[in-house]
Amino acid sequence: MNAVAAPLHGPPSWQKLHPLTPVVGGGRLLLVFAVVAAEQATIRQGGSGDLALVIAAGALALIGVVLGAVRYLVTRWALDGSTLHIETGLFRRDARKLPLARIQAVDVLKPFLARAFGLAELRVRLAGSARSGGRLAYLAEPVAWDLRARLLAGHHGLDQSTPQPAERPIAAVPTGQLVASSVLTGATALVLTCLALVIVLFAAASSSSPAASSTVGAGTFLLALIGFARATWRRVAAQYGFTVGLAPDGIRLQHGLLSTVSETVPVARVQAVRKVEPLVWRMLGWCSLEVDVAGSPGEEQGTRSSRVTKALLPVGRSEMADRLFSDLLGLRQFPLQPPPRRAAWKSPLLYHFLSAGSDGRVVASASGRLRKVTTWVPLEKVQSVRWVQGPLQRAFHLATVHVDAAGRRARAEIRDRAVGEADFLFQQLVLDSRGARRAASWLERRGASPSTTLATGQPAPPSPLRGA
Repeated sequence: MNAVAAPLHGPPSWQKLHPLTPVVGGGRLLLVFAVVAAEQATIRQGGSGDLALVIAAGALALIGVVLGAVRYLVTRWALDGSTLHIETGLFRRDARKLPLARIQAVDVLKPFLARAFGLAELRVRLAGSARSGGRLAYLAEPVAWDLRARLLAGHHGLDQSTPQPAERPIAAVPTGQLVASSVLTGATALVLTCLALVIVLFAAASSSSPAASSTVGAGTFLLALIGFARATWRRVAAQYGFTVGLAPDGIRLQHGLLSTVSETVPVARVQAVRKVEPLVWRMLGWCSLEVDVAGSPGEEQGTRSSRVTKALLPVGRSEMADRLFSDLLGLRQFPLQPPPRRAAWKSPLLYHFLSAGSDGRVVASASGRLRKVTTWVPLEKVQSVRWVQGPLQRAFHLATVHVDAAGRRARAEIRDRAVGEADFLFQQLVLDSRGARRAASWLERRGASPSTTLATGQPAPPSPLRGA
């Protein structure tokens, strides 16, 4: 088993990945080979197997294992007193030095095959683009957790032998509720529509070609059912056993059925918070809570751990989401105000679902008829404030103020406000965001978490959107 290097003051003491890395790396190709070989062996008992197909699958699996072996041989890592060194690459050498002081988060991922061998992948994320991070795939699971604790201890200026701080459990998602929420989505409506189409085709089929009509309808329904089942399974498998905890290094999330993910979301990197309430969920009092995290998917795109938008609560009651909202992020609720009545002429279907508000530290907006979305953006995270007026808004003397933060969808939209109110908000939000950044910088110099500025600080000047 690999041993984590102790803090060093000389040249790095290089370590290798786990010897089973090639097997895990080529695991999918080996699985394909096993399935093809088993299928062809069954067919050959009837005398018509295709040996060439088995050979091709075996060659593909062998190539995967060889590539994994090469990766294992050319990859090494070391941890000294202040830096994690990772070197890899055969023809194009990639040497990375990851300063512990710049670490944003350290995640532990355990794909299905890696779990079977007791291995895990360690993924280090630094400030800046995703390419500035690094990954070690694969290490023995105890080594991965030990290395994670050492990295985080070094990041916080502690001795690297300091154990990982315990987390305080906050919430867990019941499996039954997760499955029910996965079924009660827009995809369900699509399946029901296809079922109705099948019934209509059966009823309207002419006597000359009833089989053709029913075949088309049944095929359409079957395709929709397969797609719906696949989407439901992916969501349940990805979010199974979802737990949320709070630790000194941030918000800890753990989830996954076949492949598990243990990740940490630093509170300081949260750019916006979003509460999503689909129509069916809203009738049951359910919602989901998401956060936009600063960063770029980059080379990690395609893994759930790398998504810029992360779920703090895949599904839960609104009371639980509100508790997470305050306990984890230090935010507080405040009433939101609707737009002026003349905005109903411009947006008759959305008017009753539009609202916005600000308390001088956070700006919030809500919209959506079938899928209500409420977004909160801390003013200390604001990147820009935009005043926008379309031709229809100009006719009704309305305007929209956009408050943008770093992130794919990190934005609060104060929509369809009177022009005078929008002008005032545009100026006031610029001043409030500047003050919030100064307050956050002051608290950070004092050693407090920047997120505390969301719930503390001096009262800001009055605004027509401010809640009491």
